[in-house]
Amino acid sequence: MPILISGAWPYANGPLHLGHISSLLPGDILARYFRQKGEKVLYVSGSDCNGTPIAIRAKQEGVDPKIIADRYHASFNDCFKQLGFTYDCYTRTDHSHHHQIVQNIFLELYKNGYIYRKTVEQLYCEYDQQFLPDRYVEGICPVCGSDARGDQCDHCSTILDPMDLINRKCKLCGHTPVVKKNEHLYFRLSAFQKQLTQYVDHAEKNKTWRENAIQLTKRYIHEGLQDRAVSRDLPIGVNVPIKEFEDKKIYVWIEAVSGYYSASQLWAKQTGKSTDCYWNENTISYYVHGKDNIPFHTVIWPAILLGIHKPALPTHIVSNEYVTLEKRKLSTSKNWAVWIPDIIKRYHPDSIRYFLTINAPENRDTDFSWREFILSHNSELLGAYGNFVNRTLKFVDKISDFNTIHYELEPTLQEKINRLYKSVGKNIEEAHFKQGLEDIFRFIRESNKYFDDKKPWIQLQTDKKGCISTLGNCLSIIANLAQLLSPFIPFSSREVQKMLDLDNFSWQPIQKEILKPKLIKTLFERIDLVQIQEELDNLYKQEKNE
Repeated sequence: MPILISGAWPYANGPLHLGHISSLLPGDILARYFRQKGEKVLYVSGSDCNGTPIAIRAKQEGVDPKIIADRYHASFNDCFKQLGFTYDCYTRTDHSHHHQIVQNIFLELYKNGYIYRKTVEQLYCEYDQQFLPDRYVEGICPVCGSDARGDQCDHCSTILDPMDLINRKCKLCGHTPVVKKNEHLYFRLSAFQKQLTQYVDHAEKNKTWRENAIQLTKRYIHEGLQDRAVSRDLPIGVNVPIKEFEDKKIYVWIEAVSGYYSASQLWAKQTGKSTDCYWNENTISYYVHGKDNIPFHTVIWPAILLGIHKPALPTHIVSNEYVTLEKRKLSTSKNWAVWIPDIIKRYHPDSIRYFLTINAPENRDTDFSWREFILSHNSELLGAYGNFVNRTLKFVDKISDFNTIHYELEPTLQEKINRLYKSVGKNIEEAHFKQGLEDIFRFIRESNKYFDDKKPWIQLQTDKKGCISTLGNCLSIIANLAQLLSPFIPFSSREVQKMLDLDNFSWQPIQKEILKPKLIKTLFERIDLVQIQEELDNLYKQEKNE
């Protein structure tokens, strides 16, 4: 069963923060899980190096946009690697291959009658002497009254046109722009109203999208799909491949979502493999992103695929709500964020992955608190899981003839483990990652209780065979826990795999006897609670020095 997993493309205009990783981590959990099941998986993403934010950042620093894109693309690659992300292809939108694929998609839409010319009124900055793309304009959302960009209001999720904004300002200079006529190309999005209505109804019936995606998409469709401009007056991006429009760029959201297809084709080119099985009507696909990206994955990208006659519409939409920081909204402009290049230097990658999964904003906004992060590590990863592994292995190590006595996993424990593979697998496939991880840790706590109830330290004196049976059961539990946890916290799972000399992980219960480990290593170290206040002090200091 081919599985396509598509992670949203972060803008290469600044470092990654916890909000980015929270919304993207589900993609790696899915990829690792389906690979363990033995499925064919293609997991793609990349850095958005063509967007307006990069051009703005470059202008602010007085450098070429490529310098900004190169800097943060390299940083993204490093962060994803350190956090264990297993992309099959992580590319960038300024890659020549991407440009070619996007232009081909654009030309096909044009050929099929879904792109047309239109003279429109557009905002022009007389101070900067240029027409302003969406994100070069800021103002007040006409729907909810919040501060908004020219393309979308992050507060109420309304898709906007810069002309809709109240009190419009040029983001570059702060001046009020004037209105001038300009000719652009438009995407006939309205032509797909009926098909997309049926599409979202099908997703709602089958419960393959997150609820926020269902509700927002139904709202957009109910309001009536409007044709959207697909060309922009931008300094960087993919050139429009149509005569008389060569000086314009393809609108970044048409271009960026097409990156999922271009990345898969780049992977095929690099590996010599075919992508046909990932782009047909039978493909199962997961699109992983934040709430602010929902309409581009549930409306615009499906419409593009319909327009070029590609039947592989997204089947699963994994759209997280927002993560706040210490009960406040994340703000990169105010430096109110936990930056990934910083946190990864000081904390175990599994601690980050665990907390962002168990505290994931799957159905509602959640908060990242330094106190909860550190307490979570100490009580769950170290106190529950790490403690169970450590106490078992150290006890086994004391028994010199452990491997000479045969034991079998108790049927009741085996049954619990069998059920756990089924329930956790089902939760992962349905994008309920938090529930899946909670189920595993509930079993870990039960396993610690099993150890305490059996009292192997007493059994060793009175019933050595019974003691070895108890410890053998615990070793089997640990081996299975390593497999079950591998999609979530892969680094510690790999350590257990080495210690117990396990075969390559699969998604089948391990039933063989586990031998006495030749190597014992502590999985997690305790984090001193004084670090809670130190991290809070650093956060407030960072904000003041924005």
